[in-house]
Amino acid sequence: MKILAVDYGDSRTGLATCDRTEFLTTAITPQITLKARNKVAARVCEVAKEIEAEMILIGLPLNMDGTEGERAAKSRKLAKTVELWSDLPVRMWDERQTTCAAADLLDESGTYGSRRKEILDSVSATVILEDYLAWRKEHPGEM
Repeated sequence: MKILAVDYGDSRTGLATCDRTEFLTTAITPQITLKARNKVAARVCEVAKEIEAEMILIGLPLNMDGTEGERAAKSRKLAKTVELWSDLPVRMWDERQTTCAAADLLDESGTYGSRRKEILDSVSATVILEDYLAWRKEHPGEM
């Protein structure tokens, strides 16, 4: 299944996708730098259509204790808008620690400075997607 993953943030929104076999994940650049939720939702829907996504996965930024705060509420609002506008299934996925994991990956590859800022959220979206795909392998047939 072709999936579009979204790491929604206040300043930047990262995107990533996978191939139909769910084996290869790829960050989509450039990141979305729009700030208004409706504009971000519109761009997410455009990208989903461009890549022929069959599902959209949106990171859910839970607090470390598993509760939901203001960021989670914003992500849920984005998800509702995207689901209405795209006519695709939208799933929320726990994104705790993904930015840290993405930063570690960029450290390992020697990516720093402005280049890091340009891709960090897209790499985070890739981490979200890879985590979800690993879960799907253990739960075949579930979405």
